Parts: sequence; structure tokens; C-alpha cells
Amino acid sequence: MLLRTLITLGLTALPAAAQTASEVLQARLLPGWQMADGRRMAALALDLAPDWKTYWRSPGDAGIPPAFDWSGSENLEGVRFHWPRPQVFDLNGMQSIGYKKHLVLPLELTPSDPSKPIRLNATIDLGVCNDICMPASVSVEAELSGTGQSDPLIKAALADQPIPADKAGVDGISCEVSPSNDGLTITAHMSLPPLGGKETVVFEPGPVPVWVSDAAVTRKGGTLVASADMVSDSGAPIALDRRNLTVTVLGPDRAVEIRGCPAD
Repeated sequence: MLLRTLITLGLTALPAAAQTASEVLQARLLPGWQMADGRRMAALALDLAPDWKTYWRSPGDAGIPPAFDWSGSENLEGVRFHWPRPQVFDLNGMQSIGYKKHLVLPLELTPSDPSKPIRLNATIDLGVCNDICMPASVSVEAELSGTGQSDPLIKAALADQPIPADKAGVDGISCEVSPSNDGLTITAHMSLPPLGGKETVVFEPGPVPVWVSDAAVTRKGGTLVASADMVSDSGAPIALDRRNLTVTVLGPDRAVEIRGCPAD
């Protein structure tokens, strides 16, 4: 059962005419349930004021990436995020990727000792935007133990994740990588049935600290082609490991996630 949960929210001050902090963002922890192997499936639930949004793990050029600090927690070996399918926003030629109204982010928590409670003490820094953007900080303190119970909100978020390549009809993917003036240009050729409507492709290079541009996307029948630039944060040469590359294709109603991108 959930023994104790405390969530506090901190936001920078807004102009007098804007909404108050509590009207912009509310946060709660869903305690979830313990899985057969001792891990726990919980979730962070965010409710946003009308027209406000927050961002996905890869937020696009106009977004603010979230940051998670779990260092104050006890009996917590690791956290795996199960991001639900985000939306793509276009404003004045700039693209951002995230969520409006609600976000339920499932958190798969691995305890160091499954026989003991997990004591969460975490800070989540994220951006919230409407006509203006501002940083928000959510603090989570919780003690999680016992079997818990199934939660339909968490299950719905898990079901709304991007579809893995092997279940989405992806027949193959290959990537060409070439040097550019500032770093690398990557071009992926994907054998993927159309998702319907506009398709947005996001490249995530894994732990490599690089900036990745919005991808230029074209489709010819069953082949989707996407190209993006990568620039090192430090200006050093980029050591790209294709095995760690994640390519996500976002459509209006569904998304596909492809792990790894070999050469032709």
C-alpha cells in the first residue's frame, strides 16, 4: 500500500494578468502496483490548465526537456520511463513535442531489495508553456510498499506508448551517416506503412550529448525517408553508436518506435 505521499510544486512568478501556479499545473503520484518480479509500476500524473503544455523526453527545437533527479531516494536501483505517445505542435515555423491537458507518465521502479519499501525523494524539472514558457519544479516524496492495485490510468498510458517496430509492420530500416560542417547528417530509410496524415520523425542518439535538428521527412509509397543534423554540445567529434539510436515516427493517431539503425 501507499504509506505516505507528498508532492510539492514550485513555479517562477508570472505576470499579474496570468494564471496562478496552481491553475497552471497540478501533480500527483499514482502508487500503482508491485509486479511479480518485485518491481513496481507507479506513475507521475500531471494536469495542465487549458492551452498549457509540457514536453516529451525529446521536446523539439521549441521545447524544454524534462530532467529527473532521484538521488535522494532509498532502496531505488533504477527507474524506467514508459512515455505515452506525444503530440506535435507547430508554432511560427517551430516544432515542439509534448502533451496538453494531461500526462500520465508510468514509472517502472526497480528496488535494490524487493522485500523493503521504496522511498522516493525526487525532483522533476520541466517546462510548461502557453503564450509564454516558464520552468516548473515538482518534488515527490513517497513511501511505496505492499502489492498495491491495478490503476486504469496507468494501464491506459502504457497502452498508448509508441508501437515497437516488430508489431508495427516495419520491414527494415537503414541509416546513412555523413559528415557536415558542424557534425553529422543522418538519413534513415524506413520500410513502414503510412501512419496517416503528417508524419514526424525524431532521432534520439542515446547517451551521446548532441543537439539534433527537426527532421526533414518525405514518403514514397511504403518507404519513409527522414534526415536530420547532429551537432555535439562540446564541439568535439560525435561518436555515434547506431545500436543506441532510437527513431520514433509520430502520426496523428499512433506512433512507431524503432531501436537501432544499421548501415545499408
